Amino acid sequence: MRILLKFALTAAPFLYMILIWVMSSNPDDAVIRFPNDTWDRFIKESLHLIEFAILYGLFVLALLAHGMLRYTLNFAVALIAIFYGFIDEIHQSFVPYRSSTMIDAAKDLLGVTILFWIVNRTYFKKSHHFLTKFMKSIEHYFEGIKKD
Repeated sequence: MRILLKFALTAAPFLYMILIWVMSSNPDDAVIRFPNDTWDRFIKESLHLIEFAILYGLFVLALLAHGMLRYTLNFAVALIAIFYGFIDEIHQSFVPYRSSTMIDAAKDLLGVTILFWIVNRTYFKKSHHFLTKFMKSIEHYFEGIKKD
């Protein structure tokens, strides 16, 4: 069971990247459209802040599952999530009925940066923080599995 969960956590960020690509290949109202246009736009614009933070978080979980969360790898996966956000914005500029703006890219960057800051402030600097304990418990859960 642990091996399957470890595999799932390893695959999750890449599956999520595929989901982002597929979703951004469609018009923004292909999945859901809220009745109020103002709320529809506000909610969908706000999602930029968390969409790529989730991607970064999934990379962090994958690193934790392999016991490899170190500052340099953490920084690298944050850069990957940010870069993928920029790639997605470029991709959207070629999709009919989609828009691509630097503000959207900045929101993607901000979401990743905030979560990166939280991970760094807790995991690497505050050993007694509840988030650190949670992340360490994930590492310990997978310790007994054979190394890849």
